[in-house]
Amino acid sequence: MPLPVALSHDTTSVRRRMKVPKITPIFAAIGSVIIFGGCADFQQELTAGAQRLPDFFPGAATSEGYWHGGHFPGPAKIVVHVHEQRAYFYKGRRLVGESTVSTGKRGFDTPPGRYHVIEKDKTHVSSEFGDYVNDWGQVVKANIDVRKDAQPADTHFDGARMPYFMRFNGGYGMHAGYVPRFRASHGCIRLPARMARHFFENTPDDTPVIVRE
Repeated sequence: MPLPVALSHDTTSVRRRMKVPKITPIFAAIGSVIIFGGCADFQQELTAGAQRLPDFFPGAATSEGYWHGGHFPGPAKIVVHVHEQRAYFYKGRRLVGESTVSTGKRGFDTPPGRYHVIEKDKTHVSSEFGDYVNDWGQVVKANIDVRKDAQPADTHFDGARMPYFMRFNGGYGMHAGYVPRFRASHGCIRLPARMARHFFENTPDDTPVIVRE
């Protein structure tokens, strides 16, 4: 029978020389999701949870933006950077909010310039953009411009809903809508609904709106 071999050093030094993989747990702020390594399903859940943070912690930053301007004084100003697809909200000289946006797609570019808010409508419905639908409410032709798209027979125009609408230049305005992180609108500046509400509620009439390339 072989005799047991005595160790000439303690087990602590042995463990120090062992290559133990480092696993760093990342805990999601919502729920008890733990991500080990690069599990795509857990990563997606973490992202979705982070995007729900504002429902629990108002003012928290997410990928769509943040709002910290509820209690700061000073005149409001909105600056939109088309190249970045971001909008910045200032009170005085303090940046208090930031949002991702979607501006006008090619051929419908949002014009750069210096403007002012000239109209606000919380439940605005477009008179130019929307869908042609039939009597059963089925969309026959989607995402149309009544000035350019012919109306199919036996349909009627259903204007696009544009909540928290703020007009700043003729037919151009800012409002809540689909924000795909690239230029996709007919010229308006779309914001995620949560950010559109913050901007709307903190923007008096005649607030400057600066659109930059």
